[in-house]
Amino acid sequence: MPRALRAAFDTGMQRLAADPYGHHSAPVKADADRREATVSGVVVRYYVSDAVLTVTVVRVVYV
Repeated sequence: MPRALRAAFDTGMQRLAADPYGHHSAPVKADADRREATVSGVVVRYYVSDAVLTVTVVRVVYV
């Protein structure tokens, strides 16, 4: 990933981590805690665990 894109991606991920249900994210299937969002042109699929205040990224697709 080019350095400029990586910097933008890291900034976008910080914003997404602060509000994992926002930033135009969408639930995956019927599970509101499994989410998908596009961050700086990179598709990110992640799981939100509110009980332990954790966001776990399970897939990042950058082409």
